[in-house]
Amino acid sequence: MDELGIDRELLVQTFLAEAEETFGRMEQALVALEARPGDEEILHALFRDAHTLKGGAALVGFDGVRDLAHDLEDVLERLRVRSLGVTDALVTLLLRSVDVLRQAVGAAAAGAEGESPAALAFRRRLADAAQAAGAPSGAGPDAPLPARGGGGGAPERAAAPGHGSGARTLRVDVAKLDRMLDLAGEIAVARGRLTDLLEQRGGDGAEHLLEAHREADRLYQDLQELIMQARMVPIGPTFHPHARTVRDAASALGKRARLVVEGEDVEVDTAVIEHIRDPLTHMVRNALHHGIESPEARRARGKPPVGTVVLRAFHEAGSMVIQVADDGGGLDRARIAARAVAQGLALEADRVTDEEAARLVFEHGFSTADRVTELSGRGVGMDVVRRNVEALRGSVAIHSAPGVGTEITLRVPLTLAIIQGFKVGVADETFILPLDAVVECLELPAEQSAAGAPCGILNVRGAPLPYLRLRDHFGLGGAPPARQNVVVVRHGAHTAGVAVDALHGESSTVIKPLGRMFGGVVGISGSSILGNGNVALILDVGGLLRETLRRAAQAQAA
Repeated sequence: MDELGIDRELLVQTFLAEAEETFGRMEQALVALEARPGDEEILHALFRDAHTLKGGAALVGFDGVRDLAHDLEDVLERLRVRSLGVTDALVTLLLRSVDVLRQAVGAAAAGAEGESPAALAFRRRLADAAQAAGAPSGAGPDAPLPARGGGGGAPERAAAPGHGSGARTLRVDVAKLDRMLDLAGEIAVARGRLTDLLEQRGGDGAEHLLEAHREADRLYQDLQELIMQARMVPIGPTFHPHARTVRDAASALGKRARLVVEGEDVEVDTAVIEHIRDPLTHMVRNALHHGIESPEARRARGKPPVGTVVLRAFHEAGSMVIQVADDGGGLDRARIAARAVAQGLALEADRVTDEEAARLVFEHGFSTADRVTELSGRGVGMDVVRRNVEALRGSVAIHSAPGVGTEITLRVPLTLAIIQGFKVGVADETFILPLDAVVECLELPAEQSAAGAPCGILNVRGAPLPYLRLRDHFGLGGAPPARQNVVVVRHGAHTAGVAVDALHGESSTVIKPLGRMFGGVVGISGSSILGNGNVALILDVGGLLRETLRRAAQAQAA
């Protein structure tokens, strides 16, 4: 606190959060301005954001940021009065201004004093642009700015202010917080009533006790649901920054493309948002590099010269579905197959099917790029997509048509905090399967049960079903019971069975993170505390299914 009673640290944190939101809006507006240079509302909004940023920076004493924002205002003012025209080069300069402002805010928040030489040099470029002789028809800076980092790639994004500080914030509707407080008060009253009844212990107290318990339970469920709603945020703010990703990547590759966002109001748990940021970036960049064709190639195919990348979100069957679609050339199966043979991932190119080609693009280190660039080529991006999505207990699938385009579909749970689980027992341990992955439960046939093999193949209504014994997979001791069960689970397009001792039924499961000692164990994604105080492990269906299919393939090859 200073002498006026102002908490400066809180003031700075608020400014950092608001500045990052401002930068995101400015990037979207600049990309839109490039497409609609005559849109006055965009120009006014940009000027307002720059002015607000300048005022906020002055308030927290970030003088370098204030001066830089003031120089940016000068350029925007000339655009507003139409004495300077909107050009690609000028928009590139203005987008670069956002990057430099981000860096300046981050440096100031870290305690740096004064302006860096790079910031001072950039201010001179802004001043030159503000003083340039221009006309509405288009004179701005005389040449496009070189991309940072060399190699002709898209410029890298500056780090967000405050990044790495460990602070995590979430803005919550005050009305929701008020309701939470009301519910917490009601729960306290109900608990007090329960305490009184327990102390009485007599007469018809048992009936009243049960009624009080039910009332407390209902309130708890309402509070839980409300807190879950408070964690839900719209996905639009996560999608919109990719307008710049599309612009910069297309420019670096000599292509033209635009971003279309659908379902921006769809809400998802804020923790899910954090896990899909990187996969979205990789998929969008891949769509530009491998999907969208050059303007000449598109014209030759009868397509418009400007390609389209669509980011789409919607809810379906209790899951969040996110799609990244492009209207490019589609997956090149022949090229993927040839590269798979060269990397030892396939024996014969002619035997690589469309489904296998779609699977191969997610293999670590797999890429069809001829050279490594800032955008792609190392075969890491799609592997990151698969790993991040599976860490969310989700799935990823690709649908592609030659010459038409590619659509990547991610299915992730709406929330990571609580799931509906299906409890099973093996030896003295309890495991939990996500209920939405459970297809059906079967009795393990007596001959399979007697064989005692760690895995095998069942005949389920005429179709083969590979299965895995959980007891052997986790090395649990003891003899299995005479009757065992198989839980059939689905992940993506595949199904498999998990053999267990007992079925305990479904229940709401609060997910707890795993310790490091379980990091290398295949088939576990989390843990939960049971009502009796014991710990139950939550099974990773995707990991178990891959292990089951791998063992089944080995058995067939033997």
